[in-house]
Amino acid sequence: MSIYVGNVSYEVKEDDLKQVFAEYGTVKSVQLPTDRETGRVRGFAFVEMGTDAEETAAIDALDGSDWMGRSLKVNKAKPREDRGSSGGDRRGSGGGGYSQRY
Repeated sequence: MSIYVGNVSYEVKEDDLKQVFAEYGTVKSVQLPTDRETGRVRGFAFVEMGTDAEETAAIDALDGSDWMGRSLKVNKAKPREDRGSSGGDRRGSGGGGYSQRY
């Protein structure tokens, strides 16, 4: 499981986040999504810690804290939902859409 970090400064670098979260344990990875068109940081990140206890300690300490002039929103990341699965299969079943008249 990873940690969602919201309201991150647009000037932040992965190393900045690693340094802050390392105070609470081992940082396994940092993802800092960027806008495809501008290349600019999108204002949030995901951090993966070594253990659940380290994750909880980081969330408890950093949620609502002021960092780089912004109030951080830090919580457990929710699993990403598959956007393509909503609505179901509208084609139905039964032979490619041809009516079966016998």
